[in-house]
Amino acid sequence: MTERSNFQGTIDRYHRDSTPWWPERRHPGAQAPNVVVVLLDDLGFAQLGCFGADMPTPNIDRLAAEGLRFTNFHVTPLCSPTRAALLTGRNHHEVGMRGLSNFDTGYPHQLGHVSNHAGTMAEVLGDGGYATFAVGKWHLCPMEQASAAGPFDQWPLQRGFDRYYGFLDGETDQFHPALVHDNHHIDPPATVEEGYHLTEDLVDHAIGFVHDSVSVRPDRPFFLYLALGAMHAPHQAPAEYLARHRGRYDEGWDVARERIHARQLAEGTIPPGTELAPRNPGVDAWDELSDPQRRLAIALQEAFGAFLEHTDDQLGRLFDDLESLGVLDDTVVVLLSDNGASQEGGPFGVLHEMKYFNFLGETPEEAMDRLDDIGGPHSHTNYPWGWAQAGNTPFRWYKQNTHEGGVHVPLIVRWPDRIGDPGTSRGQFHHVSDVAPTIYELAGITPPEVYRGREQMPITGTSFAYAIDDADAPTAKPVQYFEMMGHRGLWLDGWKAVTRHDAGTSFDDDTWELYDLGADHSECHDLAAERPERLAAMVERWWAEADEHGVVPLDDRTIELFGARFRPGSPHPPERVYRYFPPVTPLPVQAGPPIGGRNWDLRATAELTDRDEGVIFATGTENSGLSLFVQGGRLVFDYNCFGDHHVVESDRPVPTGRCELGVRFRKRAFGDLGRAGADADLLIDGEAVGSVEIPFAMFVMSSLGPSVGFDDGSPVSDRYRDRFAFTGALHEVEITLVSAARGSADDAAGDERSTMSRQ
Repeated sequence: MTERSNFQGTIDRYHRDSTPWWPERRHPGAQAPNVVVVLLDDLGFAQLGCFGADMPTPNIDRLAAEGLRFTNFHVTPLCSPTRAALLTGRNHHEVGMRGLSNFDTGYPHQLGHVSNHAGTMAEVLGDGGYATFAVGKWHLCPMEQASAAGPFDQWPLQRGFDRYYGFLDGETDQFHPALVHDNHHIDPPATVEEGYHLTEDLVDHAIGFVHDSVSVRPDRPFFLYLALGAMHAPHQAPAEYLARHRGRYDEGWDVARERIHARQLAEGTIPPGTELAPRNPGVDAWDELSDPQRRLAIALQEAFGAFLEHTDDQLGRLFDDLESLGVLDDTVVVLLSDNGASQEGGPFGVLHEMKYFNFLGETPEEAMDRLDDIGGPHSHTNYPWGWAQAGNTPFRWYKQNTHEGGVHVPLIVRWPDRIGDPGTSRGQFHHVSDVAPTIYELAGITPPEVYRGREQMPITGTSFAYAIDDADAPTAKPVQYFEMMGHRGLWLDGWKAVTRHDAGTSFDDDTWELYDLGADHSECHDLAAERPERLAAMVERWWAEADEHGVVPLDDRTIELFGARFRPGSPHPPERVYRYFPPVTPLPVQAGPPIGGRNWDLRATAELTDRDEGVIFATGTENSGLSLFVQGGRLVFDYNCFGDHHVVESDRPVPTGRCELGVRFRKRAFGDLGRAGADADLLIDGEAVGSVEIPFAMFVMSSLGPSVGFDDGSPVSDRYRDRFAFTGALHEVEITLVSAARGSADDAAGDERSTMSRQ
């Protein structure tokens, strides 16, 4: 009846006496450009050639030469919050993304997803007549809702995108990714042996989506949001790219920083007189490093450089394809990073990034026999602080911090129809929340005040379209606050107040610093003691902005929030018993049983012949994880602790017919290093048939979650290859979290918090 009531033709008894009518489809107008937003991950201000880098990025450099570099552009210090601000045009706290989408703290500023009262660019542009595509990293839905069970209301297709191909979590392996196509999980379309790499796959699908659209509906503009996994760890690239970077970084980070800084000054990337910030605490002079430290650091930077060059080549393929279609010059291309270079590799860098999240150090000496693996499919690496700070030249600090090194990133805009002076730069201060209102202005679209019955929050970003037209126009952005895990900052009239916060300490005890960024672009000269009145006024203004934009309550909890899963609305059962009935689609980490750092029991009900074998349950990758499987007639448990395999095989054959197979996993007391080991017992029909001592019980195992009846991704155990699917009948797999104190299913979050405090 609704369609009929809106009908504007005439209806008589016969069609020859009636007048047809078709509703007019929304369209932004013939002058509306296509829009391509390319979001890179963990890329520092100085890691593109056009921003002073030593690393080759010719395709992105060409984009800058044909467009504009915005050299005073800022983001939030972390990925999910930046993505929320980018796609909504609002500050991240007010739309519910204080931190990672992995967490829901029960406060409006940390929902684990973008508020439905803050429409995304896809929702706004889609309603305006655009075709909308998302490709790559999402990380904007609660990760416990990222399984095949949903709910799906915060997945890309439910937040305005017509099509999606990528991964939902914060990172994934570049050779063995956890992929989603539209609303369902899929396996990668090829193997490592066949030359597979995720970035190539993502760009292939981006090109495919565009071709499908312009081939059938060339009249309809498109919005492509391409959020690559690069340059987030793991830093992985094809072998030929790794070979190209051998020897490029042997001079070390001190020489590199000085050379980048000089180039930035010469090319106008930073204002004249900008000083090179001193090395961050924990970054040693290159010449003072030991030989193993230098060799490891060089190899890790080679992997990063190879990954970046490979990414640049794939973006070149996309730009070339748009040009061949004749649509590139009708397209607004925006390229940026989500935060500064990552500090998550620690002082030396890591072969296994998950060691960072387990608070485990890894000495360079331990890595010497695995240098050749770095950057390939058998690694999960991240580079050291020294290279991260070089990537943030000329600034201090890193991703996670509200100093410039964490929030000052490259922005490139290309649109020949609007830009009259290509190849130049813009120095106006702007923020990631300003991108959406800029695109709306360029596209001639007004965001709705009500979207699908929901009143929309005001857009708080400031369009920088004026700066595209006028390089000398004064900054239109009035003020911008920053906050991440208690680190805070405020930009106002060219001044910045900023503080680093130590988790667990009183926020009132934080020391605020004050910088005149107009004269001290790299935050080298703290004026807090000289200008206490200005600092006090700025701190007071920070609190006012915090109240206005929903920043409070301040919350410095981070990784321990992974323990806060058992709450109303969570997929985690209150009784702490998880039951899976194969076949089951692989689960994201946060939707599966949280066995890291806990005591647990696994019991599988199966039927086998004497020829059956395969994986019963596995989680993680070849770099870290665990696997329970049947092989050669025996039950086997492999606890892969960052390449150290602790394996136990049953002392008797697995019986034929119906049986119960399982593992009993119990942590031991903390040792001298403050680390808890564990004992794992194999069980057949409830009887212990073998045990193994595990020196360290991992708290965080992997970014790849569990699979039941096979091993998804790269194989956890080196005793089998590929998925090693179970060939018998696997009826049920039950996992129970067990309290160490009482030996019964109980709330293990307290146990996890204890582990965290000891670490």
